[in-house]
Amino acid sequence: MRRFGDPAGELDAAATASVLADLSHLALLGVSGPDAESFLQGQLSCDVAGLAADGATLGSYCSAKGRMLASFVLWREPDGFALALSRTLAGPIAQRLRLFVLRAKVAIADRSDECVLLGAAGAAAESALRAAAGALPQQAGRVARRDGATVVRSARDRYLIAAAPERAPTLWDALSERLRPVGTPCWEWLDIVDGLPLVTARIQDELVPQMANLELIGGVSFEKGCYPGQEVVARTQYRGKTKRRMFLARIEGAAPAPGDPLYSEDLGDQASGAIVNAAPAPGGGYDVLAVVHASSAADSTVRLGSPAGAPLRFRPLPYAVP
Repeated sequence: MRRFGDPAGELDAAATASVLADLSHLALLGVSGPDAESFLQGQLSCDVAGLAADGATLGSYCSAKGRMLASFVLWREPDGFALALSRTLAGPIAQRLRLFVLRAKVAIADRSDECVLLGAAGAAAESALRAAAGALPQQAGRVARRDGATVVRSARDRYLIAAAPERAPTLWDALSERLRPVGTPCWEWLDIVDGLPLVTARIQDELVPQMANLELIGGVSFEKGCYPGQEVVARTQYRGKTKRRMFLARIEGAAPAPGDPLYSEDLGDQASGAIVNAAPAPGGGYDVLAVVHASSAADSTVRLGSPAGAPLRFRPLPYAVP
């Protein structure tokens, strides 16, 4: 993961200014062919068929038990679709998807070497991208393409950029004139405070989408047809309130990591949940996305690693959690 020698200053810039980040912690899968749309519609939790020609969405790929094997940003490409997901999962997910192609006319390829992934964020990101890349999506969940660069817009002045290798150096130089270059951990921190989970190898196959709030941020469709784990995901949605949810919290002390268990006073020695994502926070400590029993987050002290571990200080997410 690329860094620029001033972690504290870079985090401060991510929190208060406009930044340009290397996203080498992500990989890009391409799914192409005449049957790409119908194939993905039957594999993913999001509504692929309903995606606009310039559309992008969050989504997940689940096991038959409804637990997330990967989360991603998906958008349409001229020849099919692109999925940006954790680099730790790209190979296994591509291989698993290929098992279900059967007679469909679909090709699945790891295209990470065919593009460079960058992130731009902050109030100045829009004008910087417009000057450097030309066309720009006008609203969240939309994509624009020009001169070897694809720009995917998310909420809160944030953009994911997939650039051809020959285009990337020029684009980086132009953007860095207006945006401060920062290391990958800064982008991970921005995802955390925005409540956007990234499933990695350490938390794979542990959470149904609702535990990670994926249905609250547009990553699950309850109107589409079947996909692996759909019955479990639907039952979780309609049987009542999800017992475990994802929350934003600050931890001081030792660095937490995805998969680390969490304990709460109300459950004693029984684990209450786990860390989903963690990153250094501006001003010190770590910000985390943590899945815990909702009752524990509301009424008890939740601690990292053991019943005597460092406490979590919960903070509000930018969207409402039931």
